Amino acid sequence: MIQSPGFFVTIIAFALVLGPLVFLHELGHYLVGRWCGVKADAFSIGFGREIAGFTDKRGTRWKFGWLPLGGYVKFAGDMNPASKPDADWLALPAEERRQTFQARSLWQRALIVLAGPVMNFLIAILIFAAFAMTYGVDRTPAVVGQVMPESPAAAAGLKQGDAIVSIGGRQMDTFQDLAQFTVLRPGATVPMVVERDGETFDARITLGAAHEEDRFGNRYTRGQLGVASGPRVYEPVGLAEAPAAGIRLVGGTLRSMIDGLGQIITGRRSVDELGGPLRIAQMSGQQMALGWPALISFIALISINLGFINLLPVPMLDGGHLFFYAIEAVRGRPVGPGAMEWAYRGGLAAILALFLLVTFNDLDAIGVWRHLAGLIG
Repeated sequence: MIQSPGFFVTIIAFALVLGPLVFLHELGHYLVGRWCGVKADAFSIGFGREIAGFTDKRGTRWKFGWLPLGGYVKFAGDMNPASKPDADWLALPAEERRQTFQARSLWQRALIVLAGPVMNFLIAILIFAAFAMTYGVDRTPAVVGQVMPESPAAAAGLKQGDAIVSIGGRQMDTFQDLAQFTVLRPGATVPMVVERDGETFDARITLGAAHEEDRFGNRYTRGQLGVASGPRVYEPVGLAEAPAAGIRLVGGTLRSMIDGLGQIITGRRSVDELGGPLRIAQMSGQQMALGWPALISFIALISINLGFINLLPVPMLDGGHLFFYAIEAVRGRPVGPGAMEWAYRGGLAAILALFLLVTFNDLDAIGVWRHLAGLIG
């Protein structure tokens, strides 16, 4: 077992993971806003009281907040960092009003909001594309190289050389696709299409549940099929093909995230698996201890997470703004201020509740509750 990194290494790794991602996410908003002619009043990394900053020649205040768990761009015409419209923006002089966020057309506002999550996905695509060029792309076919004794695969009658065409209705192009599907579904019973000696047949299989512990002592429950692949096949990727490889890898990661979220919503997975900043910090330190490739890969995963979460249709998040713009496009006029006020309050309450939940989970994951119980006992 690898010794967990110390506190200071964890803090440095967390800053290396979250800081650049927050900056680049907000930079996406800022750059597209500038392109659309919107003035930015503030660009902040972190929330709360400013601890350092400067004002550029365009009047934008670039600053660091004392709570480094996010960031924001406050455009002219916004009441607050969540881009809630200021009711008094119409009272501004005409020249200032032309530079506000609210003065932009619907498609421009949507583009500015969308730019942040898109930037997160682009970062992950670039990282995965670079990895594809460096290490190649795993093209190992979804063919059974070995069946483990007394495994779900053995119980289903799978044999060496069988090709898994699909499982759970999802096509399996590579062995990695098979692994990504099964790992999220411990105990699930799913249909499967198998090709053997040129003929296909249908089967059903109940996946196993493997309880594992990683090199840092973290425990996980993973779905298990009970097969091993044949020799791994890595295909070299050139510069021209790398972006497409990066997009495919991001797409596969997003699909796994959506699968996992759907299982939590439907109760098939526990909400205890949801993590927050403390767990990200812990995992950042652990990945840094494994080396720079592991840390950079983790940055890509967190970037995809940030992009995905921000697109959820929750008021105060980017997806909430886009949801309101979709309603505006259908109705032909913006949502009323009263409805917006209640939506923002509900969104804030939902975000705070989620933050409390994931913080509780994080404290449990790092052993705080067990330590307290030991002290009390």
